[in-house]
Amino acid sequence: MTDSSDPDGDPDAGDGDGSADPAVDVAEVEHVAELARVRLAEGETAAFADQFAEILEYFEALDEVPDLDREEELVNVMRDDEVEEGLTQEEALSNAAETTDGFFTGPKVS
Repeated sequence: MTDSSDPDGDPDAGDGDGSADPAVDVAEVEHVAELARVRLAEGETAAFADQFAEILEYFEALDEVPDLDREEELVNVMRDDEVEEGLTQEEALSNAAETTDGFFTGPKVS
């Protein structure tokens, strides 16, 4: 995406004619659509450019969220393993469609 801010840090400054450069232009939308293999109608590219610009504004707002200077206390929330009685081989294979030498048999995968 293009950087619409000027070197002085004023994001609203354009090229001197009073209009700000768009955050996302139609050519960039067409490029992203091509990469994603999405066909867009002619009128859709301008709409998507506006939508992408709005999304980028949300990301800029996230940049303003202050970092937290605290460390979370990490706690292991896992319980201890408990050994329980399992199935016998016969019980485990009792509902199998096919078995061979005491093992499950399935279709070959090519």
